[in-house]
Amino acid sequence: METKPHKTINWGIIGLGKIANKFAQDLLTVEDAKLFAVASRDQQRADSFAKRYDAQIAYGAYEDLVNNPEIDAVYIATPHSFHKEHAMLCLSHKKAVLCEKPFAMNLMEVEEMIAAAKENDVLLMEALWTFFLPHYQFVLQELRSQRFGNIKKLEADFGFKPSVDMTSRLFKKSLGGGSLLDIGIYPIFAALSTLGKPVDIDAKATFFENGVDSSCEMIFNYDHSVKAFLKSTLLKDTPTEAVFYCEKGTIKVNSRFHQPSTVTLFRDGKEETLDFGYTTIGYNFEVLHFNDLIRLGKTESPIMTFEFSRNLIKIMDDIRNLIGLDYK
Repeated sequence: METKPHKTINWGIIGLGKIANKFAQDLLTVEDAKLFAVASRDQQRADSFAKRYDAQIAYGAYEDLVNNPEIDAVYIATPHSFHKEHAMLCLSHKKAVLCEKPFAMNLMEVEEMIAAAKENDVLLMEALWTFFLPHYQFVLQELRSQRFGNIKKLEADFGFKPSVDMTSRLFKKSLGGGSLLDIGIYPIFAALSTLGKPVDIDAKATFFENGVDSSCEMIFNYDHSVKAFLKSTLLKDTPTEAVFYCEKGTIKVNSRFHQPSTVTLFRDGKEETLDFGYTTIGYNFEVLHFNDLIRLGKTESPIMTFEFSRNLIKIMDDIRNLIGLDYK
């Protein structure tokens, strides 16, 4: 990336749940970045969050945060079904937006967000943090180098067994709950970022009584008989690994592959595990990238591109149609 001017980036956070806490914790480790303001519909919650992470201002309304001219960037960490609404609010106020994954509920909403970003000439990026983690970038570089040859098969999973609470975001249909959008996106991301768009998809799912998917099994079919076997489940703990079986060896991203992890290489009868020396939760890497984009006046990431986000949500739309999942 080209040389960037020095500028401290003032951040705001909308939605102050579990993931926002992790993001804020890592933001504190980023040089020339400051958590300037936070917003919740609950003023007491905003006050508590601001105190915990040394934010300058705590708002009890999202609208108040986006009206603050000192804020450069907003991280949106509200439930999935609100991503478009809150992104559009920020973009209309000329705030750079880093929006948690999934970008929105469907391709139509994503297209509206991208159009608004272009209309307002402001930066917008989906916060799929895995793309920016050093171990995953290493895997992508290894695969591009062809040192292991072409990928023949990918196996990627993500499963855990939370306490079932139908009132929580994870299980609520109106908030985009279920395994596919919340954790299935990561195995799908592993396939899209390495093998590209599949030729066709096979998918099946199980469901909770309220119609939210409890598990989803997907097979992505590619040319030359290459396949990706992908799984997400809220019914049990799974290895949560991504294994690339290649012509000249195997690359295994160890548990949990989507967050800071190790990588094991199998080649020529030898096994080597690489440790990337992580000292943070891992959100700081996407923040560093996003801050650089702001300083350079960019409106789109060259890594997490609009086209990648479009393809990602379109694949999830297709899977939803295959398994009969409707969020209405």
